[in-house]
Amino acid sequence: MADPESPTANDSAVATMESHQTQVDDTAAKLNNLTFKIWPPSQQTRDAVHKRLVETLSSESILSKRYGAIPQEKAPILAKLIEEEAFSVAEASFSTEEDGIEILQVYSKEISKRMLDIVKTRAATASDSPPSIPAEVDSNNVATAVGEENSSVVKGED
Repeated sequence: MADPESPTANDSAVATMESHQTQVDDTAAKLNNLTFKIWPPSQQTRDAVHKRLVETLSSESILSKRYGAIPQEKAPILAKLIEEEAFSVAEASFSTEEDGIEILQVYSKEISKRMLDIVKTRAATASDSPPSIPAEVDSNNVATAVGEENSSVVKGED
């Protein structure tokens, strides 16, 4: 049997430790060069947001209990407008110095705000009371889409 104190056993152990240290150093270098990019979201993420918006707008939820559900055939159109406009607002506020998390928060808040504006406006119009559209929403596509959607509700086309 080989003596563990022999030069050959020690050289082998040192070589193994150096090999492991090299692997650790290589992995650390790769991790240092790794960047985690949170903005812009992937198309897959945006599609998931759209799908969830459709579900929230058209199925039973806290919003639908309070303001009524959006018809299933209209929810995808409104969800697309909400997501695209929220993305545009967030993209416009994006700068290379800002953290991706901050931009993602802007995107999320814009989606929530626009979704609430739609359901509130639709509920107000459906109850034959004049819609109260905030000035900032009145000038964008969401308000136009809600107005078109609401005109069909008022006419009884649902």
